[in-house]
Amino acid sequence: MVDFSKRRLFTRQLVDSDAIRLPWIISAEVLTDLCTRCGQCLTACEMNIIVHGDGGFPSVDFALDECTFCYQCAEVCPAPIFLPQSESPWQATASISQRCLATQNVECRSCGDSCDVMAIHFHLAAGKVAQPVINTDECNGCGACVSVCPTDAIKVTRIE
Repeated sequence: MVDFSKRRLFTRQLVDSDAIRLPWIISAEVLTDLCTRCGQCLTACEMNIIVHGDGGFPSVDFALDECTFCYQCAEVCPAPIFLPQSESPWQATASISQRCLATQNVECRSCGDSCDVMAIHFHLAAGKVAQPVINTDECNGCGACVSVCPTDAIKVTRIE
């Protein structure tokens, strides 16, 4: 098993322990123990959002596009690291930082327009443009809102 905290000692890079690895992964430990880093999931991904992450392990990059939950990454993987497709793909949700244009009183609704499950709503406020609010119960963590954000204010993270 790879201990990412010890890796930080030698690389001086912060390892994002909240990083979204892949949908339907049994656990981060199973991924690091059994993944051969063969890259088959990278080529199978229809949205091309799976990239080589920390340690060469596959990771999802929502700056490229969204996850459509197609399950192709799991189907091509030779290692037993995935849950069945009938399970929840992951426990993840989006969050919006203060870099959001709306918090700076600039009209922007690109995240809400891209959200198919309509988890992002805009609330009117006196003297301000409408402010985005994410309903975390509705958010499936697909990341559609991330790549369209002009200020990189949205991040998808795991929910414990």
